[in-house]
Amino acid sequence: MDLPKIAQKSPYPVLLEEGKSYAWCSCGLSSSQPFCDGSHSGTDFVPVVWKADVTQAAYLCGCKHSKKPPFCDGVHSLL
Repeated sequence: MDLPKIAQKSPYPVLLEEGKSYAWCSCGLSSSQPFCDGSHSGTDFVPVVWKADVTQAAYLCGCKHSKKPPFCDGVHSLL
């Protein structure tokens, strides 16, 4: 499997809304970072889809190498 493109070497701060579904870009190709816009088509990548349990601020991974996707785990500091 190919490595994802690093969209940015820092997290994306977002406000997640309770009950809303989200699709985090795992390939790094989306022009709607950190969310999926379908740019992964033709690759082995798929978005991480989830529904927010609560309304809260969150930091979504921008480097696409997190071990806890879609959330940032700080691995960008090692890239």
